[in-house]
Amino acid sequence: MADIAEDPRAATPIEDAPTDPVAAARAWAADDPDPRTRAELTDLADRAEAGEDEAAAELADAMSGMLEFGTAGLRGRLGGGPNRMNRAVVVRAAAGLTAYLRTLTYSPLVVVGFDARTDSDVFAADTCAVVTGLGGRALLLPRPLPTPVLAHAVRHLGADAGVMVTASHNPPQDNGYKVYVGDGSQIVPPVDGLIAERIAAVPSVASVARPGSGWEVLGDEVLDAYLADAVSVLDPGTPRDVTVVHTALHGVGAETVQRAFVAAGFPAPVPVLAQAEPDPAFPTVSFPNPEEPGAMDAALELAEQTGPDLVVANDPDADRCAVAVPDRGGWRMLRGDEVGALLGAHVLDRGAGEGAVLACSIVSSRLLAAMCAAAGVRHEETLTGFKWIGRVEGLRYGYEEALGYCVDPGHVRDKDGVTAALFVAELAAGLKARGATLPDLLDDLARTHGVHATDSFSVRVEDLSLIERVMARLRAEPPTAVAGVAVERADDLARGEGGLPPTDGLRYHLADGSRVVVRPSGTEPKLKVYLEVVEPVTGDDLAAARARAAERLAAVRADLEAATRP
Repeated sequence: MADIAEDPRAATPIEDAPTDPVAAARAWAADDPDPRTRAELTDLADRAEAGEDEAAAELADAMSGMLEFGTAGLRGRLGGGPNRMNRAVVVRAAAGLTAYLRTLTYSPLVVVGFDARTDSDVFAADTCAVVTGLGGRALLLPRPLPTPVLAHAVRHLGADAGVMVTASHNPPQDNGYKVYVGDGSQIVPPVDGLIAERIAAVPSVASVARPGSGWEVLGDEVLDAYLADAVSVLDPGTPRDVTVVHTALHGVGAETVQRAFVAAGFPAPVPVLAQAEPDPAFPTVSFPNPEEPGAMDAALELAEQTGPDLVVANDPDADRCAVAVPDRGGWRMLRGDEVGALLGAHVLDRGAGEGAVLACSIVSSRLLAAMCAAAGVRHEETLTGFKWIGRVEGLRYGYEEALGYCVDPGHVRDKDGVTAALFVAELAAGLKARGATLPDLLDDLARTHGVHATDSFSVRVEDLSLIERVMARLRAEPPTAVAGVAVERADDLARGEGGLPPTDGLRYHLADGSRVVVRPSGTEPKLKVYLEVVEPVTGDDLAAARARAAERLAAVRADLEAATRP
C-alpha cells in the first residue's frame, strides 16, 4: 500500500514551520491542496507583509496553531491556515485517525457522512481518499444526510470508525469533523489524545497518499435501514392522530423526518417550505439553532396559520429536536429540560425494562432523577455531552438540556433529532386520545416532583482568554452565597470533585436546593451557565409554586450574570 503521495508542491512539516506568521503562512499555503484557501492565505500574507493591520491580525489568528482535535473532533471557521477548517487540516485529521485505527486493525473500515454545509462533501471525499490511500476501506454515504444516519451506519455496517462532516448548529461560516468509534459512540479520552498525537505526527499534506478513487459510495439502503430501526422505537398499537409543523432550518433533516413520520403511520409533517431545502447560507435565520431567538419564527407563524398539535424543529444536521406546543391561546417553546422530562416520563410509562438506566448530564434538570427514584429505576448523571451519555452501561434513555435526546440507544448511541421527534409525536398522540396535552403532563410531573425551574445563559467572547480569566476568578474567590442563599458545597469539576471524571467546570449547591453549573463551551467561544431551582407544590397551587420558582430563578441568574462578567 502507498504511504507517500506523489505531489510536486513543497512540504514543510508543521513542527518545523517558521514562527513568523507571514513565512509560516507561505509554507502552509505551499502544502495546501485547495487553490481557494491557498490563494486566500497567500493574499493575507501579502497584505500583512505590506503593513495592513487588519490582514496581519487575521493572519496571526489563522496561523496561531493547529485547530485542536478533541472529544468533539474538529470544529472551526472555514478558511486557510492551520487554525481553520480546510482541506489541509482535514487531510491531516483523516491521516491521523487512520494511523490510529491501524494500530487496532490492519485494514480499518471507516464510514463517512456529510451534511450540506460549505465544503462538507469535499472534506468527506478527502477523508475517504486518505483512508483508502493508507490501506483502509472507506464507505461514503450517498448524499447529505443527518448525523444520526451516520451514527447508525457505524454499527449497522460493522465499521471500525465513523466520520461525520458537520458543524451541527454553529454559524454558517463554520464546519466540523465528528468522529465515532466502532460501537457507534463518540470518542472520549484517551482516544481523542491518541488520535491527536497521530495527527501531529503527519509531516505534510503532500506526504499523505490520496488516490482519486477506491472507496465505495453507498446507496439508499443505508437510509432505509436507519428508518426501519427509527420506526421501531414506537409501539405499533399507539395512536397516530397528531399533526405537526416541521422545520429543518435549512439543514438536511426534512426528507428523513418526512419519511420517518409516514413510515410510522403519522400524517406527513407540514414543512416550513422556506427552510426545508439545505442551504449552507442559512438565509432566513441569523443563527441556525432552534434555541436562538428568531430561529423558530417562521415555524411558529406557519403554526398560527395551520393549527397543528405540535411544532417540531431540527438543527441543521438533525441530531437535535425542539418542540413548541399550543398553550393559552399562543405557542410556547418547550425548554430542553421539559422535553427531556416528557420523553423520560414516556419511557417510564411504557416500562424501562429490567436493569435499564436513564441518564442526563450534570447541566440538565434533576427532575429526571426524581422521576426515576419514584419509579425505582436507576438514574445516572454524566459529564456534559453525548460522548458520555451514550456510554452509560444499560442506557435506555438519555438526554441533555441542549435539545439532545437519545431514545434508541440500541441503534444510535448519540442524540437523534429524528427518533426524538417520532417519540414526542407518539406521546402527544396518546395524550390527545385521552383529551390531554404535553403541558398537562408537565403540570402532573410538577405536582408530583416539585417545580424544577431551569434557565441558562452564555457569555460570548472574542478573546478566549477572557473565559479563562472568569474561571480563574471564580476559583480564587468562590461565592459564599447566591441570591442571598448560602453555598453549601462547591465542586471544582476540574479536580474530579462531585464523583465525575475531571472536566473544566464549577458546580455550586445552594442551601435551598438550588444548583448552578459554570463551564466553558466545548464547541464555541463562550462561557455557559446553567441554573436550577426546585419549588415544592403545596396543596394544588401549581401557579403559586411556579411564581415562587421564577422569582428565585431570576435572583440566582442576576447574581451569576454579575459574577461571570468578563
